[in-house]
Amino acid sequence: MMRCVRLVAASSVFLILTGTAAAEFRFPMPEFASDYQPPQVHAPMPDLDNSALDVAVLAGALAVAAWLTLKARSRRGLFLLAMFSLIYFGFWRKGCVCAVGSLQNTVAAVADPTFEVPLVVLAFFVLPLAFALFFGRVFCASVCPLGAIQEMVAVRPAHVPKPIEQVLALIPYLYLGLAVLSVATGAGFLICRYDPFVGFFRQGASFNMLVLGGVFLIAGVFIGRPYCRFFCPYGVLLGWMSRFAKWHASITPGECVQCRLCEEACPYGAIHAPSTVGPPVERRQGVRRLAALLLATPLIVGSSAWAGAMTGEMLARLHPTVNLAERFTQEERGVFQDMTLDTEAFRSSKKSVPQLYAEVDEIRRQFRRGSAWLGAFFGIVVSAKLLGLSVVRRRGNYEPDRQACLSCGRCFAYCPVEAEPKASTRSDLPS
Repeated sequence: MMRCVRLVAASSVFLILTGTAAAEFRFPMPEFASDYQPPQVHAPMPDLDNSALDVAVLAGALAVAAWLTLKARSRRGLFLLAMFSLIYFGFWRKGCVCAVGSLQNTVAAVADPTFEVPLVVLAFFVLPLAFALFFGRVFCASVCPLGAIQEMVAVRPAHVPKPIEQVLALIPYLYLGLAVLSVATGAGFLICRYDPFVGFFRQGASFNMLVLGGVFLIAGVFIGRPYCRFFCPYGVLLGWMSRFAKWHASITPGECVQCRLCEEACPYGAIHAPSTVGPPVERRQGVRRLAALLLATPLIVGSSAWAGAMTGEMLARLHPTVNLAERFTQEERGVFQDMTLDTEAFRSSKKSVPQLYAEVDEIRRQFRRGSAWLGAFFGIVVSAKLLGLSVVRRRGNYEPDRQACLSCGRCFAYCPVEAEPKASTRSDLPS
């Protein structure tokens, strides 16, 4: 029955995809005046008409998800809640307000004190993190519409080889740093600009974004939640909170019988197998390897910061003013004969060419500094990952990876202890 529900949901998503691919946006050409300013399209403000209701629904959904995960241990309930979240936060509210995108508003307020963050946006940013700190990533389990739409199509997800997964898992950290850098330098909201699913929720987007969303959904049939695991920048923060969660989803409600069914059932690679500390020779080798990595950490961080600074010139092209200056220069040199809307607006404005180039020089300096910090941050992440792989922890049973576990409940149904009446004692759960 559950497989039939998933197939129906997956078919519905693909019907929406084909239906929205034909959508077009048409608008009258603007009349340029001397004070014309290009529209700001990369820092969208949410629809605040039902803000109180949205916050109430979010808080209620998070509470229900925590109860379904920790108390009821119901995979079916989590799946139904995910369907509700997809309908309400996704298609009904059109993906806005979005907790993933609220990260950018929060960064903008920190970078610019004059930038006002609506309370509803702040609530969407804080509430999932607070719940993750107490109950694990229950927001990812069945409340996030971006995760829910991928959960609907995860019909036959396969395991990603561990080495490949470890490399791909670095991308969200890089994306997080890029998003912060883009907001801090005024280049816009990258997460909103490249949201792969908002086009489906709003039933209209550029052709490229619809194709990108379709690729993620098709990949999601065979790879469990590819966007959540290998791209989502907000998931990085949720993972940090979940790592220190007071209560977290457990694989079994009783004593683990080490049947390995949970390991096979989890398509997200979020279950640690039992492990033991090796013999003294292996331990000494591990200590030497760990010491070498600690000594290499400053070199890794420094090299990453230098590499980041070198990419600042390229990353500055994320800013629309830099793109405008480069396009204007090419038009002046005769590379392009036609003007774009932006260059035509600039030519009609009162801003001089030296002013434009001076502004671009300052933006590029900001990006060089910010890119160096981004590189250093990524170097720290890489070093921490290498150090984590070098430390062997003793585990007697199968345990969830607190940082990577999405609390989806897939392992519940496969655990033979779950079906035993005597296995209902859950002393580790909140009273």
